[in-house]
Parts: sequence; C-alpha cells; structure tokens
Amino acid sequence: MDSGVEHLTDLGLVNYVQHPSNKDYIVYRFADKKRAISFESALKEHKIWFEKSEDTPRTKTFYLYGIHKRDNKKVSHLNFTVEAAHRSFLIKNNFFRYFVLLFVTAMITLACMGYCAHQKVLEEKTLEIQNTQ
Repeated sequence: MDSGVEHLTDLGLVNYVQHPSNKDYIVYRFADKKRAISFESALKEHKIWFEKSEDTPRTKTFYLYGIHKRDNKKVSHLNFTVEAAHRSFLIKNNFFRYFVLLFVTAMITLACMGYCAHQKVLEEKTLEIQNTQ
C-alpha cells in the first residue's frame, strides 16, 4: 500500500527545499493550485523574480517556484501569508471546537486547583518521611 509520502515536505513540516543542483536557489512547492496561484500573484506584486515549473512524480501535480536566496526572507514572509490565507480549522464544527476548548480549560483549571489544595498534605507527608529517616 502506498503511504502517499513522496518527499519530506509531504509530511507538512515545510514546503520549501534547497534547489538540488543550484545551491543559490530555494524551491517552494505547492500541491494545491489555489495556494500556488496566490503565491505567484504575491511574488509578482512584490516584484520578486522567480522560475516556475510543474512536477508530477507519482500521483499529484506539484507547482514549483524557484527563488534566489537573496529574496528568501521576503518570500518566506509571503509564503506564511499565503498559508495563513488558505488555512482551515483543525476542528471545523464550531460547537465541537468550543466544547473541546472549554473541556481542556476546565481540566487544566481542576488540575491546578487540586495541586494547590493538596500542598499542605504533600508537605506533611514529606516531613513525615524525613522524620522516619
């Protein structure tokens, strides 16, 4: 069975790698055409020179953009902006999302209250252990 992972960037860690043959370039890689179009328009808007290509290694088409290293700081910011514009919530249902948020907050609050309430008991047991030794 195919895992669907064709490259390290498929794991979602980063969507860019150093160019395999020219170390002066960084290649940004998008599997989603909408993100690629947004990224390209942002590059054009900021007048950043790039090379564009498409690659279909096995199953998906990847949109590749070669950027010179001198522009990497600006392009990295543009990349984050494009990703933020196209992101979606991890939990899409509003009710369930807020339920999980409130549940986790309640559990952390209860844990802190329990820890604070039992400080005296912990101190007494520590003193009791020290006196027996």
